[in-house]
Amino acid sequence: MEWLSAENLVAVATAILGIVASAVMVWYERRVPRRKRIGYRVQLDTPIGDDGRSRHTNRRVGWFSTETGMNHASMVLLRIENDGSQSITRDDYESPGIHGLTVEFGRRTVLGVAVTQPSETSHVLGNFTERLGFGYRGSTLSIPRVPLNRGAYYKLLVLLSGGQVGDDIQVSGDLKDGDVHRNRSATPDEKAPLFSRAARLITITLTLCVVALAVIVVAQDDSPPPIGCESGTLTLTGSTAFAPVLREVAEKYERDCADDGTRVEVDPRGSTSGIRELAAAGEKAEHGSPPLVALSDGPKPGGMPELRENRVAVSVFALVVHEDVGLRDLSTADVRRLYRGEIANWSELGGPDLPVHLVSRDANSGTRQVFQRRVLGRGEIANSSVDCVHKDDPAAPVLRCELGSTEQVLATVAELPGAIGYSELNLAARAKGLLRLDLDGHPASVDAIEHGTSSYPYREIEYAYTYGQPPADSLASSFLTYLTRGNGQDVIRTHGHLPCWTPEGMELCARAAP
Repeated sequence: MEWLSAENLVAVATAILGIVASAVMVWYERRVPRRKRIGYRVQLDTPIGDDGRSRHTNRRVGWFSTETGMNHASMVLLRIENDGSQSITRDDYESPGIHGLTVEFGRRTVLGVAVTQPSETSHVLGNFTERLGFGYRGSTLSIPRVPLNRGAYYKLLVLLSGGQVGDDIQVSGDLKDGDVHRNRSATPDEKAPLFSRAARLITITLTLCVVALAVIVVAQDDSPPPIGCESGTLTLTGSTAFAPVLREVAEKYERDCADDGTRVEVDPRGSTSGIRELAAAGEKAEHGSPPLVALSDGPKPGGMPELRENRVAVSVFALVVHEDVGLRDLSTADVRRLYRGEIANWSELGGPDLPVHLVSRDANSGTRQVFQRRVLGRGEIANSSVDCVHKDDPAAPVLRCELGSTEQVLATVAELPGAIGYSELNLAARAKGLLRLDLDGHPASVDAIEHGTSSYPYREIEYAYTYGQPPADSLASSFLTYLTRGNGQDVIRTHGHLPCWTPEGMELCARAAP
């Protein structure tokens, strides 16, 4: 019979398996809290010396041999990690008392503990104080309510006495809409699996079915036509902060539409400059909308009703300082004082004895305009240096210079001790020699903003502007659809932005103030 073809059998089997798998996953997710999870694992549990308690033989010299009690001492390295799908805040801990987690070491007594963490989460150290519940008594270690972004972790090196090496170690605590559980892995720092063996098996099986169906369908049609592609040349201008996203999306669009004579050029010049270029090109165009799209960090200036907006993403920006400054957090009030020229040396804010250097973007920058609108509430002080090193105006309270791109700002701040600047978050996160600043205790975090757990102010909507409404069959219209609702969404998220056409993004983009 014709309906018993290979592709039909694979399609029916995939559909049935998908329905069953979906029902199982829904049942599982309703009964097991997996959205917020803290995992822990014991990465080291060893005696210090050879005292007959272990089959392992060790040798000691120096302090390990002479200090009282070291004959029966042992060391444990404990890793605490956020292996769930959401960030964890202090309010998510529901344990009684001020601490968040409790570690029990059985018959062993805690002698001391040291906290370690990777450099990208060094800000968590500020939570480990006695005032916030950090301490030990007997065999019990109390851990404070430490906020952890998704995938973040810290480690505890604990010195113990008595008991037996290998005794069970238990970490407990109450977590809102989540759980605390033990992880195991083959290597010390291997990432804990997010999915169970059953979930992975179902996923692999479904994937194999879909691949098999795709191979059968493609084998029957060797040259499926591209969908939504238009020919011609399109220029993307405007935001330098959003330029990495545009370049990657343009390359993917050209590859997907390789047979249609499509070319997408990226020429970033700053948000304001790009909008002005679009307005000028539209006025000169004889017929309809020109093949030009301007990206802007924030809304267009007033008085340009002919420019039509498309909300693309929520972009998060960050203040950065040279690593020698050493500060991790500033209040909004102190940032405003810095950019009014009222603070000339970092020692006035508890930092080192270094002069303040303000490294800013030029007037065409959308990143600068967002900073002035969302953080400063006013414009920056006048420029006083051309090379960002020497003050050209001796009367200026602090040195301030302007640069033409985000990359230049990051490179200059990294090279110049005492410098502070601002950048799109993803570029700032990848730059070396810099420290990102929290504002009023809120880190620059896309995840926290997406899930409504942060009021971090330095963020804005990324807009794509066209001159009027481009025709539905134009390259501009096709590319914008690809960028905002097609494969471009994955690229946007990869570069650290939140697409406006996701459920969370739609809500944030809709309620954002102009």
